[in-house]
Amino acid sequence: MVLDNLSYGSDQSGLVCGYLFERGQAGRALATHEALEWLRQPHHAKENSFIWLHFNLSNVAAEKWLHEHLQLPQEFYETLHEGSRSSRIEHAGHNLIAVINDVLHDFSFEASDIATLWLSVTSNVMISARRKPLQAIDRLRNAVNRGESFHSPGALLIHLLHDQGDVLVGIVREVVRKIDEIEDTLLANRLNHKRANLGAIRRVLVRLQRLLAPEPAALFRLLQKPPVWLEEHDVQELRQSTEEFAVVLSDMAALQERIKLLQEEIAASVNEQNNRSLFVLTVVTVLALPINMIAGLLGMNVGGIPLSQHEHGFWIIVAIVVTFTFMAGWLAFRNRDSD
Repeated sequence: MVLDNLSYGSDQSGLVCGYLFERGQAGRALATHEALEWLRQPHHAKENSFIWLHFNLSNVAAEKWLHEHLQLPQEFYETLHEGSRSSRIEHAGHNLIAVINDVLHDFSFEASDIATLWLSVTSNVMISARRKPLQAIDRLRNAVNRGESFHSPGALLIHLLHDQGDVLVGIVREVVRKIDEIEDTLLANRLNHKRANLGAIRRVLVRLQRLLAPEPAALFRLLQKPPVWLEEHDVQELRQSTEEFAVVLSDMAALQERIKLLQEEIAASVNEQNNRSLFVLTVVTVLALPINMIAGLLGMNVGGIPLSQHEHGFWIIVAIVVTFTFMAGWLAFRNRDSD
């Protein structure tokens, strides 16, 4: 029971899922011991098949299992622990090492909802590892479970990149919808703390763009000298993925500028409302000034208060107060109109 509670959705070795792909057939689920048996086969026995193993690094046994049973390049383990997690794909001997950033399942436009997926790809083995459930990798997993066929690990990688692009396109569409709603609210003068919402969305876009910006350039470099085992069709698909990423990043940059302009417009609107409120408060203070001054003077218990014995003294004082109040209001609104 203790081991099950600490498995983080994986088995005792940290394996979330594994699949064996044979030529012309859909992927077949593998347990850990079956994956080990396949890995121990001689190379000629694995020519017409390949496997995909997906690990959860939150399970401390996962990295240990990888060290013990797979000959992965040292660069792969270095990327697991380095501070920089910008998206990239690079050569490491006969392996492709990929660092891919994606969003969590319960993505709610928080910058902390972005996590990293690590990949090592060869001609017959693809290893993926993550610490949190991500949307793109689970889309790939669902495609395999639905019976979609793949002819190589490169095809799996390309499908994953397309899935990542689809997730990002969905985020961009959702951001556009949110911004449209905020713009409509702004035009209708019904603002209700939308500036803070725009700030949160902009932070997410900035972090996504910062993490994803190196990916198209890394793919272009890879396409210049692709691995010998990567088929020409897969190279063309990678080139298409690169173009899709470039378009998505361009859309994100445009959205950031649009959000910035909206924030400035909202800030100007809020300042205008504050100025209007301050003006009303100033006018009220000015209008109350004559009556307060006159009431203060006439309320002093000293001799010589004018009109104290006059028959119409009260109405004379009222007329004086109204006259001064009218003059103060006229002066205040005249200055307002001149501004």
